[in-house]
Amino acid sequence: MRTDFSYSNTLGWNTFPVPCLTEKSKADLTRCAENILLAREEQFPAPSADLYDPENMPENLREAHERNDEVLERIYIGRRFKNDTERLEKLFELYTKMTAASSLSKSKTKRTAS
Repeated sequence: MRTDFSYSNTLGWNTFPVPCLTEKSKADLTRCAENILLAREEQFPAPSADLYDPENMPENLREAHERNDEVLERIYIGRRFKNDTERLEKLFELYTKMTAASSLSKSKTKRTAS
């Protein structure tokens, strides 16, 4: 079993559509994940409940998550989202395209199998 990070837009455990990731995007996200883990490690043995308490979250952990959010949002639209509504609109747009492509692929498979 591998221990490195894995990014996929085809596995069933994804909870939202992910655009195609370039090698640079993957590297940027990996760096962000590592920075989050390092920030959490600095607080060892503090439990996650304490680390993610909005009133007491360590500044370096908050900054690592902010950087991760910025990198991820730039992958989606090239900039930060203006608000949650814009974020949801983009996710639904990608989901619609993803499911339409999946439906088209399934119907082609059915036709060729007949």
